[in-house]
Amino acid sequence: MKSLRLGLIPLLVLPLVQLHGSPKELNPPNVLLITIDTLRADHLGCYGYKKIRTPNIDSLAAQGVRFAKAFSPVPITLPSHGSMLTGTYPMLNGLHDFSGNKLNPRQPTLASVLRQNGYATGAVVGAAVLDSRFGLNSGFEYYYDDFDFNRLLETNLDAMERPGNVVVDKALAWLRQNSRKPFFLWVHLYDPHHPYVPPAPYGQQYKDSPYDGEIAFVDAQVGRLLDYLKQSGLFSRTMVALAGDHGEGLGEHGEKTHGFFIYNSTLHVPLILKLPADRAPKPVAVETSVSLVDLMPTLLDAAGFPAPGDVQGRSLLPLLQGENENLTSDLYAESYLPRLHFNWSELRAIQVDKYRLIEAPRPELYDLERDPGETNNLFAQKKAVAAELQARLAAVIRKYSAGPELAEKTSLDPAMAERLSALGYAAVFGGGDPTISNRDLPDPKDRIETYELIAGGISDSQHARYQESNVKLLKALETEPNSVPVLYLLGINYYRQRQFPAAVRELEQVVKLSPDYALAVFYLGLAYGNSGRPDEAIAQLKRALELDPTNFSAAFNLGAVYWQKQMAEEGLAAFRQSVAIHPGYANGHRALGEILLYQGHVDEALASLQKAAELEPADRRIQAALARALEAKGLHQQAQEALRKAQGPEGPR
Repeated sequence: MKSLRLGLIPLLVLPLVQLHGSPKELNPPNVLLITIDTLRADHLGCYGYKKIRTPNIDSLAAQGVRFAKAFSPVPITLPSHGSMLTGTYPMLNGLHDFSGNKLNPRQPTLASVLRQNGYATGAVVGAAVLDSRFGLNSGFEYYYDDFDFNRLLETNLDAMERPGNVVVDKALAWLRQNSRKPFFLWVHLYDPHHPYVPPAPYGQQYKDSPYDGEIAFVDAQVGRLLDYLKQSGLFSRTMVALAGDHGEGLGEHGEKTHGFFIYNSTLHVPLILKLPADRAPKPVAVETSVSLVDLMPTLLDAAGFPAPGDVQGRSLLPLLQGENENLTSDLYAESYLPRLHFNWSELRAIQVDKYRLIEAPRPELYDLERDPGETNNLFAQKKAVAAELQARLAAVIRKYSAGPELAEKTSLDPAMAERLSALGYAAVFGGGDPTISNRDLPDPKDRIETYELIAGGISDSQHARYQESNVKLLKALETEPNSVPVLYLLGINYYRQRQFPAAVRELEQVVKLSPDYALAVFYLGLAYGNSGRPDEAIAQLKRALELDPTNFSAAFNLGAVYWQKQMAEEGLAAFRQSVAIHPGYANGHRALGEILLYQGHVDEALASLQKAAELEPADRRIQAALARALEAKGLHQQAQEALRKAQGPEGPR
């Protein structure tokens, strides 16, 4: 048997009684929630933008309520959606970032409340950052994510997101099967997210602004959903909410995309609500500032259901009746990306009336009415206002941090880290602790150029431009000579270039600086293995499994190294561990079957290889190994069929 190869695995309204009546009396409305990723409010026609055509979203706004000043609490996809679906801030739900935490299944969500009240619940998401492993599927009977994390092939990177037309195809298919009773459908459209590559004809129509082209394409997909509701007679009794999860920097404040800063460019989002015809107000624009945390209790209130007790947002329905007193939201916002990934200071903000305070090592205060672009920091000039807002921010943090965070801690396995990188996320670990502030850490304002260098290096690496990536990362090291994430990314680049001694050099530095960085330990093990240092590889891969028992790739590669050292029993145990961790891991079943066949355990080998073939029927290696096992079992005809598949043109080699 050949040795197994080691490598990356692969506004006047109806009376309140009509808005808040009993669901049994009111015949609960359908609920359609459309979230559009990375959508700035000021890039839609209905928000005054003249350089784009968004007729479907504009029409929805004209028929319903447009919130002119809606803000995201976090400019990152996962935690923003977590706040929308639970009505809680990150201090309670625990989702501060795009990795590392999973929504607690015991925390009520919009889906779980509606499902408990007889609704059919479905969701279709457009990107792997909302994969069900992060817990947002809680309460959904149907949650279409269907992203493949098992293979780390460069050619498979695009599979981590799906275009809006495919998302809507799946959503419409679900609607056709589930609209006979009240339904809640969440549709997540990812297209405006960087990189901006709008399909025809939008790419040509918006060649000077591809970001706008992506938005125009998404608008057409929103139109398909609304057209179906109208044509099927569902529109008048369906409540439609459309929201952006966060905005996009587009170069403002030096930020090209989002997630790093908490300025208007990435916090101000569209929020549009169309109520059912029997309880709809006149079309109106609401000028009161609101938070996306208010969306869940608003939708429940409009459907006639009380919000769960831990909800921190508030229903916005009274605003539609002009009841503005005591209805202002706590416009809290945060970014922990600098802290968690680079060990720079986190950012936390509060907005009260026209002022926004951003708490940082060098605090910022802006008058949003006079300075919507937040270019003139008034902190030194308006010390009394700043002090009042600092006290208000501290009070809000205390109020919403009264108990422990609910999220379940999760690990970031190699496949998920790779996929998040493919989506443009800096899925690296900088050693930050989100539970305590430290004003001695670098201010993100002083690190934006370094951050953009790192982000550019990640993008280059994902497109196999390793030399260009290394130039950017080495430049970033000039500012941050002991940066754990930069050294890690350099190590990964060298690994991909098969420069294994160089990968070992960088990754050894990472592990020295951050001994518990599980992914760095894992890749150091791989680099050792490929450098002809199997004993050190075994030690690191075992350590990786201690740090992260869910890392099936570490178990698989540990088995491969054992097998190369002719330690068959240890290799067998490691391969068994890989498929015990991840029963759907085809490569693990294949390797297990090949060793068992080598040892003469034909029946057990055949079962493992049949499982591998069931999981990956087009994989030639699996079919070839299955053919050998079938032949050993005397099943000659079936063996010949597997051999034909192994020799066929389709499938990976």
